[in-house]
Amino acid sequence: MGVIKFIVIAILVLYIIRVIIRLILPMVFVKMVNKVQQKAQGQTGSQERNRNAKPEGSISIDYMPPQAKGGRTDKLGDFVDYEEIK
Repeated sequence: MGVIKFIVIAILVLYIIRVIIRLILPMVFVKMVNKVQQKAQGQTGSQERNRNAKPEGSISIDYMPPQAKGGRTDKLGDFVDYEEIK
């Protein structure tokens, strides 16, 4: 008798969980999709504002490295010639 009672209760619990998931899961997905859409719209809106802020063809430089005072300005090093070995 206890085994049958356990099986009936387990089936009822699984059925209730299934119904709850069918009701709640779509709402969760809708909220997630709305959040992603708002985030995407916010990013495209800021890009459009940045695009509209400058006239086309203008150049803006965000960072200029400090100029070296005296001495050699080339910090890349010397050129080393090489031969290709076959």
